[in-house]
Amino acid sequence: MPRNDTVNRRLVLAAHPKGAPTPQDLRLEEVPVPQPAEGQVLLRTLYLSLDPYMRNLMDVVGPSYAEAVKIGAPMAGGTVSRVAASKHPQFKVGDLVLSNAGWQDYALSDGKDLLPLGDMAHPSLALGGLGMPAFTAHYGLLDIGQPKAGETVVVAAATGAVGSVVGQIAKLKGARVVGIAGGVDKCQYAVDELGFDVCLDRRDPELAKKLAEACPKGIDVYFENVGGEVFDAVLPLLNNHARVPVCGIIAHYNDKSLPAGPNRLPLAMSTVLQKRVRMEGFIILDHYGERFAQFRCEMGEWIAQGKVKLREDVVEGLEHAPQAFIGLLEGKNFGKLVVKVAD
Repeated sequence: MPRNDTVNRRLVLAAHPKGAPTPQDLRLEEVPVPQPAEGQVLLRTLYLSLDPYMRNLMDVVGPSYAEAVKIGAPMAGGTVSRVAASKHPQFKVGDLVLSNAGWQDYALSDGKDLLPLGDMAHPSLALGGLGMPAFTAHYGLLDIGQPKAGETVVVAAATGAVGSVVGQIAKLKGARVVGIAGGVDKCQYAVDELGFDVCLDRRDPELAKKLAEACPKGIDVYFENVGGEVFDAVLPLLNNHARVPVCGIIAHYNDKSLPAGPNRLPLAMSTVLQKRVRMEGFIILDHYGERFAQFRCEMGEWIAQGKVKLREDVVEGLEHAPQAFIGLLEGKNFGKLVVKVAD
């Protein structure tokens, strides 16, 4: 559909998914562009971030860290936006901001959720390497994982927006890094380009055996963002006093019932107890106030010095966001997935 400055295209939640989302669960609609009132700005979306956590927002749930998207409401999501009109004293037309405009061309904001970005050569990095995914990697690994030189760090989804940064920071701290990724090409990229010591294909039927061979001294830090069979392979290899930061369990986001097979909880709890494992879940939204500025400074230096490499998977056009999101949950993306909505 062509864009113009009077029509706001937006993707709204049409139905709660039953298992994996389908294109029919989202609906592209056109509404008039809203007009800012006093104290508001009108935002024009330039880039939209697609992230696994969005799957949880599509469900009807009880108390949670984020409000579920209501039927008929635009899908929520982080964006890089430009101020198109302003009646707010702190923002002027043309300002580039990090925002939460969601899956739509235009949105209103009272300014409280906006972070000025200044002039950025690559503004989409504010959604990835200088944004929430890399911040998740930085905080979870350094504050909870606390890798030491010579230790073994394992991370799944190793070429994704979070995992790729986890592995590279772990290498900077002197750790031995074993990645797990979906496919031979991703594994090769993790080793050849990102500097991982080893990377294993999660689809390999001998994953558990090969992970044990790749970690002869056990696992000191496992950065958990997947769950499923990967966690099953990791669990028996955890060392005494291992640390397990937990930021996601993407393998289970589409589950409609408990996984098949034996009850894994007793083994997991026994391992945590007997090996004195520190397993800590965290929601990165809790830590922006105290740590985000430090992260942006440190990560900015690492990127500028070439110590951390970033890869983006850019999809052109808001209308292609649903299929890209479905692919994300299936592991089809290669790098940080963003949608380019406008120039």
